[in-house]
This record gives sequence, C-alpha cells and structure tokens, in this order.
Amino acid sequence: MTDRSKATSWKESLTVYWDRRQLVIFMMGFSSGLPLLLGFSTLSWWLSGENIPKTVITGLLIVATPYSFKFLWAPILDQVQLPILKNRLGQRRSWLLVIQVLLIVSIVALGASDPRNGLTYMAVSALLVAFFSASQDIVIDAYRIEILREFEQGAGAAATQAGYRVGLLVAGAVPLALSDFISWFWVYFFMATLVVVGIIATFLAPEPNLKAPEDTRIIKIGAVLQRAIVNPFTDFCGRRGWVWVLCFVLLYKYGDAIAGALFNPFFRELGFSGTQIALIVKTYGVPMTMVGVLTGGVLVARIGIFAALFFGGVLQAITNLCFVWLAAHPNGATEVGLFIAIAADNFTGGLGSTAFVAFLSALCNIRFTATQFALFTSFMALGRTYMAVPSGWLVDEIGWTNFFITSTALAVPALLLLIIVRRHASEIFPPRN
Repeated sequence: MTDRSKATSWKESLTVYWDRRQLVIFMMGFSSGLPLLLGFSTLSWWLSGENIPKTVITGLLIVATPYSFKFLWAPILDQVQLPILKNRLGQRRSWLLVIQVLLIVSIVALGASDPRNGLTYMAVSALLVAFFSASQDIVIDAYRIEILREFEQGAGAAATQAGYRVGLLVAGAVPLALSDFISWFWVYFFMATLVVVGIIATFLAPEPNLKAPEDTRIIKIGAVLQRAIVNPFTDFCGRRGWVWVLCFVLLYKYGDAIAGALFNPFFRELGFSGTQIALIVKTYGVPMTMVGVLTGGVLVARIGIFAALFFGGVLQAITNLCFVWLAAHPNGATEVGLFIAIAADNFTGGLGSTAFVAFLSALCNIRFTATQFALFTSFMALGRTYMAVPSGWLVDEIGWTNFFITSTALAVPALLLLIIVRRHASEIFPPRN
C-alpha cells in the first residue's frame, strides 16, 4: 500500500484486520521473531553473566551474517521445488516446514554449547540458527506479500510485526527469567519447542496461487538463473532512485540496532536481575508492542507509508533518550525508570517497524517477492550486524551516556534520506496486479 491507496475512513482501516489470514501471518511472525534474540541479545545476557568482555559479545554479532546475505539463496527458495512435499503443501509451505524443523534442531544445539570452553562451537551453532531463521524469513515474507491484496498489505505488515515483536519479547524475556532457575540448555530447549507455533501456522495457512513456470520440463541452467536471480535485481535497479532507497533501508533502523545490541549488558550493569527484566518486558513490553504495531498499521492505511515512516523514525530517536537518562543516573535507576524506557522503546519500535515492513512490501514486484524482499531486509540487517559490531568498543571508549546519545543522532541521516526517497515515490513502487 502506497500513498496512492489510502483508506477513506478509520473504520475501513480497522476492518481489514478481521481475516483468518492475518492470524496465520501473526503466528508466522512470532516464529520469525523468536530465533533472532536467541542468537543476539539473549545470548549477550548469557555471555555477560559468564564475564565475557563486551568487545567479544558484540564481535559475535558477525554470526548474524545470514540475515545480511539471505538474498543470495532466496532465489533457490523461490524457484526450487521440494519433491513429495511440494505436491502436499505447495511451494511456500513445503519449504517452511523443512526449515522450521532444522531451526528447532539448531536452537537446541546452541543451548548445548559452553561459552567458557567452547566459544567456537557456540558461534557455529548461533550461525546455523541465524541461517535457518533468515531462510524462514524469506519464505514467510514472500507468503505474506503473495497471499494479501494491495489494500491489505498495511494490516499484513501490522500482523507480521505484532507476531514478530511478540516473538522477540518472548525470546528476550522468558529465557532471562528461566535462567535464574534452570540451566541454559533447558532454557534453549524450551524456546526451541515454541517454534511449533510456526509449524501449526504452516499447516493452517492457505497456499498462495502462484503462477507455474511456462515450461515445467528440465530447462537450461542459464534460464533458471535469468528468471530467479537476474530478473529480480534488474527489475529493482531499473527504477529511478533505487540507490537512495537502499541507503534508506540500510539506515532506518540503525540507531535502534546499535543501541539494542547492548541493552542486556547495560541492564545487568545497572544491577537488574534477569527476572526483573523479564517481568517488566512481559508485563509492559508486550502490550505496548501490540499498541505500537496496530497504531502503525492504522497510520499506514490512514496517512500513507511515508508519513508513517517519518513519524515512527522521529519517535524511535526520541525513545533512546530514555536510556540516556538511565545511563546518566546509574545509582538512581529503578524499575519505574526501566519500565518507562522499555515501554517507550517497544511502542515506537512496533510502530516504526510496521511502517517499514509495509514500505518494503510495497517495493516488491509480485513476480519476485521472495528475492526482492530478501534483498531489502538483507540491507537492513547490515546495520544490525557489521555496523553494530563496534558498539562494544564504543561503549568502552565514550561510556553509556554518550553511546545512547550517539544512537539517537544516528536517526537523522535516515530521515533526510526518507525525504529524498519520497520525491521518487511514483517511480520506485512497481504496479500491483
């Protein structure tokens, strides 16, 4: 949905949510968000408890590389058919089921690692979790775009973001609380079982009506590469302003990502326990996320994608100032202060992410959804991985207060780029059939 297709009333903006497909998309979003923090901030809490240096913790962000390069194998998931399962479940759901089973196995393997004596094994396990998680994202994103009509994309973005954010919150809160009572192996084993939510969604989901290849016989490898890889990229790169779009995608969530990379070590240094953080996140973070994503979905439908993106970007930047206050008053940090910071962060994060996903969805040509959406989210992930790696070193050099001030200032370049991208709005979005 772009600015050219806004809802005419608030009522019309809300009715699109009452659809079974939106529930399925919500469940898939949950399964998509769950693995990310298990190899990211939850892992950083585990490592900080083992007295692993912050520079090493942020250095391990490199294991999230698959999120940044998933567009490389997205064409395989888009075009290659799995024998037997394809006939029973369809193209999208057959791949989704296989990936989810492998994801469960890799999460259990990560929980079985020992950071003190086997950091390499832990890194490899986390890399596998990231690979299967990124692969799951490819299929889920393609499914969502293909199963919904244009005017439903805003609600679809809200549904997937609601599920995604709940998955993030569960993966960020439940393990922290459980780790006070049981070993990390059983914590990760329990979290692996929650991927079953995504498997249930896979069986409940209707398969999109995809156009079959014109020739289902064995064809030359060059034709496969042309259709699966070359065409999606040339389609996007042929649009005016595409370079500005990629720069914006790279930077829009960068400030949030660089701050979020060290939230858990920061909270631990303030003296909060895992149970305290989990309780606040579960009690206040989840509902504030729900409010944020629903608000974002309604805003996209009502005022358009670009206005919602700008509004969300400004709010996300302001939210980081809450952490500046906590960092500046470490001895006075209370649960009330932590509640305000987490509630604000989850609300604005949910709102901004919903508008962002709607924007990325609108960029995709319906003929190349898996590959193109993977390309866009890969660029976004670069800011969350490689560009966030120096954050541990940065904290050691300038301290927590200046670190969060810096993360706030990093929102400005993205907002300026958004203004430039808006000027090319009529040329960057493909027609929807």
